[in-house]
Amino acid sequence: MNNRKIIVAIDGLSACGKSTLAKGLASRLNYRHIDSGSMYRAATYFLLLNNIDLSDNAAVKRCLSQLEIHFKSKGSRSQLYLGGQPIDKQLRSQEVDSRVSQVAAIPQVRRKLVLLQQEMGEGKGLVMDGRDIGSVVFPDAELKIFLTADLDVRTRRRMKEVTQNTDLLDFETVRENLVMRDQIDSTREDSPLKKTADAVVVDNSNLSPTEQLEMCLVLAQIRCD
Repeated sequence: MNNRKIIVAIDGLSACGKSTLAKGLASRLNYRHIDSGSMYRAATYFLLLNNIDLSDNAAVKRCLSQLEIHFKSKGSRSQLYLGGQPIDKQLRSQEVDSRVSQVAAIPQVRRKLVLLQQEMGEGKGLVMDGRDIGSVVFPDAELKIFLTADLDVRTRRRMKEVTQNTDLLDFETVRENLVMRDQIDSTREDSPLKKTADAVVVDNSNLSPTEQLEMCLVLAQIRCD
């Protein structure tokens, strides 16, 4: 593959494996990986930690002025730091999971994080996943991928993920939470989740992570030529 670097934008529904694909592509391409969803989770955790009323725009704005998010890279792996401290399992708590779409719909939050994300894309050589990466953050990305999967498949994936960090949740609770998040993400006024006309749709309901990765790696290699 030649040395031309590109931006790979991966968007899609909750629990579709966006981060898994993005990490795999970043590793194979020797690119940086940024999980934009983790940034919104970090903002959510920060607001909840500070007992901010999410309906109070002025309070949210004041709190955001103190929000510090950055990533430290080790090869293609990225560790999120909040206020200078590494943070991971707190971002996957059920409390954060149930509020992150609400926080992500707040215009002040989106504007702050989109600017940070665009700065991270300077120089390219980046794989970023989220919900508005191809439509808002990097509308000129050379490769846009839109991931989707069957709702029940996504529910099982999310249950496997959240039960590593919290008490066992029942299937219907997790399923309903995903439906709610899909609705909020797709209908919010500011940067809603949507498939752009130039995105490649990948339904991974019946694909293994390896199969999905190899398929998308070919797409990236074509864009790099």
